[in-house]
Amino acid sequence: MASQINALGFLLSFLSCALYGNWLPLISVILFVLTPLPNSIFGNYTTNDVLEDSVSHVADVGRFLTAVLMVSALALPITLLHVGIINSSSAFMSISGGLLIYSTMMIYSSIVTRNEVQY
Repeated sequence: MASQINALGFLLSFLSCALYGNWLPLISVILFVLTPLPNSIFGNYTTNDVLEDSVSHVADVGRFLTAVLMVSALALPITLLHVGIINSSSAFMSISGGLLIYSTMMIYSSIVTRNEVQY
């Protein structure tokens, strides 16, 4: 089921480019795919100890980079729409396809990490 939703997200993103003859919204797809990487790379440096007061600055950097990529991926089609490079339906399809891709990856990774902890 997750692969079908992810495929639908990629289909929407590619159709937003192909139907209107402008391939610039594809950059937002690349950003949506790269968005989970900083969080997954730097997320290993967190401490789960309740009694420990130390703050993991490395994990905070990962969260910050994830947020920057997510905002950039959402803002790029809106910016391209604002300057008149793409039309509104292309921007909507690009944003909705990217959100489907990102949410599918996040749900899948949370299920996988939850199952790893139980073993």
